[in-house]
Amino acid sequence: MFVAALSWVMAVPPIRRADELTRLHWVAVALAAVTGLVHLALGVGALPAPLGFASLLAAGGFAAGIALLLAGIYRRVVLALGIPFTAAQILLWYLLNEPTSLGDVSPLAAVDKTVQPALIVVLVALLYRSDGGA
Repeated sequence: MFVAALSWVMAVPPIRRADELTRLHWVAVALAAVTGLVHLALGVGALPAPLGFASLLAAGGFAAGIALLLAGIYRRVVLALGIPFTAAQILLWYLLNEPTSLGDVSPLAAVDKTVQPALIVVLVALLYRSDGGA
């Protein structure tokens, strides 16, 4: 089953033109940019702690995803990997912060944790469109 899913993800040619991006692609880019910038701000603010470096690494992951999507390099693979990458950000944030009320959530984290589920929904929609998000 994994091999079949992988072959479906890889079925799109590796290089696509940037002008083929739809509005939904641009929504994904905007959402990824917001969460990437939030991670950048939080990471710089938390340096030199390990969580600061982890946040900067996450920001880099979102930036790389945006760059690959815009470049059209294995676009379907980028979309598919973006879903668990973003979901892991949500899960790790919850496990590391253990919020018990809204008062435990900073304004930046509130923005981030609102944007990230929306990004996952958009990535899933792009991936499962009839053209495979190409």
